[in-house]
Amino acid sequence: MNIQREKPRSYIDAALKICTAIFLVCAFILTFTVSDYYIFNRIGWNNTAESFNVFFVLSQWFKKAGLLLLPMAVFYKKRSCADAGKYFLPVFVIISCFTFGNFFDITLIREDSSAETIILAEINEFMPKAANMTLFFIANALELVICVLLFLRDGYKINTKNLIFIPVSIAAVMPLNIFENFFDIRNFDNTHFLWFKNFTVWHFLALAALVGFTVGSYYFLKKKNRGIQDGYLIAAAIVLLIQYHSKDSMLLGDGYNVYKTVYAVIPLFICNMGVYVSSLSVIMKKRVLYAISFFVHAVGALTVFIYFGKDDMSNYGIFCSYSILYFCVTHCLLFALCVLPTALGHYKFRVKDCIIPLIYYCIVIVLAAIASGLVTTALMNYTHNGEHLPDKWFKPNYAFTQVNPLPIEVPVIPIVIGECQLNLLYLVLLYLAYVLLFWAFTGAYYAFLAIRKKVIARGATESVPQVAIPFSVAGETAVSDTYSEVEEEPEDKNKEEV
Repeated sequence: MNIQREKPRSYIDAALKICTAIFLVCAFILTFTVSDYYIFNRIGWNNTAESFNVFFVLSQWFKKAGLLLLPMAVFYKKRSCADAGKYFLPVFVIISCFTFGNFFDITLIREDSSAETIILAEINEFMPKAANMTLFFIANALELVICVLLFLRDGYKINTKNLIFIPVSIAAVMPLNIFENFFDIRNFDNTHFLWFKNFTVWHFLALAALVGFTVGSYYFLKKKNRGIQDGYLIAAAIVLLIQYHSKDSMLLGDGYNVYKTVYAVIPLFICNMGVYVSSLSVIMKKRVLYAISFFVHAVGALTVFIYFGKDDMSNYGIFCSYSILYFCVTHCLLFALCVLPTALGHYKFRVKDCIIPLIYYCIVIVLAAIASGLVTTALMNYTHNGEHLPDKWFKPNYAFTQVNPLPIEVPVIPIVIGECQLNLLYLVLLYLAYVLLFWAFTGAYYAFLAIRKKVIARGATESVPQVAIPFSVAGETAVSDTYSEVEEEPEDKNKEEV
C-alpha cells in the first residue's frame, strides 16, 4: 500500500525537478534580450515606445520571485517557499500574459539612430522576436505547471507564517534599475554630489554596507543549526545568480558602467567567476570550491570595494543608479558567501589549500588575456555600412588584463593576441600583486584566529575558580584544554549534523 502511494509522489517530484530545470534555463536565456530589464526603469500608464504598463512591469518583477522560491521549494523541499509561491506566483504569471503590449518589439534602433547605436544594436539584439515570445510563454506555462505540481505534492493547506517569504523574495529579486523611474541619469554629471567616485561619502557607505551585511549575516546565522544555515546560504547564492544575470539584459539595453556590448557578459572578470564559484561552493559543498572562494574571490570582492579603479575607467553614475546598486548588492553577497562558510565552521582553510586556487587564478589571467585580445579584435573589425565602433568599446578588460586600474605606469613588454597588443610584464605583475593580496588576506585571517584564541582562553580562565585549576605534568594549566573544547565544539556539532 505504501509503495503504491509513493509511486505517484516520486513521479510528481521528478516532474517538478524537470519542469523547474527547464524553467530556469528559459529564464536564463531570456536575460539575453533587451526587453527583460529594459521595462523596469520605464514605468508608465500608457504603452509607448518609452513606457510600459505598470501592471505588466510589476507582474514581471513579482514573477521573478519564482526564480528564488521554486528552486528552493523543489530541489531543497523548503515547504516555506512552496507555501509562499504556489498561490502568489500564478496571479502575476496570468497578468503578464495579457498585458505585455509592445514588450517584444523593444529595439534601440530609431529613425535617427547614429551608426554607433545601430552597430551596438546589431551586436546585442541577436535574439529573434519569435524566439523571445516562445521562451516567454514557455517560461510562464512552466511556472504555472510547477505551482500546480506543488499543490499535488504538498496539498492546499499552507502555514500562514510562511507568507512572510513573499515580500522577502520580492525584495530579494528587485530589479535594481527600478529607482531610475524617479530621476533621469542624463541630468547628472561626475561633478554632482550624488555621483559615485572613489573616497566620497557614497564610497564609504558602500564599504560600510559590505561590512554590515557580512557581520549581520554571521550573527543572524551563527546560532542556527547547520541545516538552516545551509538553506539561507543557498538562497543567498540563488539571489546572487539572479541579480548577477540581470546585468545581461542591462548591458544589451541601457549598458552597465562603461560596458555596452554583450561581450561584457562573458564571465572572465574575477568577481564574475567568483559568483559561480562561491554559489557552487555552498550548493555542492566541495572543499576545492570553498578554498577558491575564500582564498581568491573574497579578496577580489574586498579590494574593489576599497578602491574602485581610476575614475576615468568607471561610470557608475549617482549612488542609486543601476550600476552602483548592482555592484554593491552582488559584491556584498559575493563577499559574504566567500567568508561565511569559514566563519560558521562549515569549512576550515588550511595553508595547503592554496595550491589549486593559485593555479586557478593563473589560468583565469591567461584565459582573460586571450579573450580580451580576441574580443577587441572582433570589435575593431565590426562594421555597418562602412562605419566602425569608436575605440572606447574595444576593450572588455577581462580581469583587468587590458587596462591598469591603478594610476601607475608599467613598462611595456608587448604580446600580440589577434590584432590587440597587451603588456606581458603588466600581466605578470598583475598576477603577483593579487597573489600578495591573497596571502595578506589569509594572514589577516590567521591573525584574527590567534587573537580570538587568546580572548577565548582568557575568558575561560576567568570563568574557572582558581582552586579548581589543576596543573599538568608539564606545568601547564588546564586552560589550554578548556580552549580546545571551545574551538572544536562547532566542528564536532557540524559533523554530527551532517
